[in-house]
Amino acid sequence: MIVLGVALLAACTLIGVYLGDLLGVALGVKANVGGVGIAMILLILARLWLSRRGGLTKGIQFGVEFWAGMYIPIVVAMAAQQNVVAAVSGGPIVIIAATGSLVLCFGAVALLSRIGRRDPGSPAVEHGGSVIGGEADPVPAGKQG
Repeated sequence: MIVLGVALLAACTLIGVYLGDLLGVALGVKANVGGVGIAMILLILARLWLSRRGGLTKGIQFGVEFWAGMYIPIVVAMAAQQNVVAAVSGGPIVIIAATGSLVLCFGAVALLSRIGRRDPGSPAVEHGGSVIGGEADPVPAGKQG
């Protein structure tokens, strides 16, 4: 029933794009405003609703998880459709906003990496196991099949 998971994602995407278009019209913008984000929120809500009611089978779950993993490439493809030249010609605010968001992202990554560092007192991992660490074969030479 993987097809049902893909159908659920397709329905959420269509509803999200429609609501994004309506939001764009309401805001006076000639573009879809947040359609993909709305679709992902709908998908999360639908998945939670199905799992609470016991209707989330392994097949549906696999179909939803597969396409949820495709979220970033879909967003990149949708962003590629935007008119970047017109945005940049709109003035220097676009460059300022892009530079500011880049600096904020770098700062967030640096902060998270510092927070995520291990305590100095915690034990260090010396090797990844017998295969990676290069230890001797645990099965004696005469006992191999």
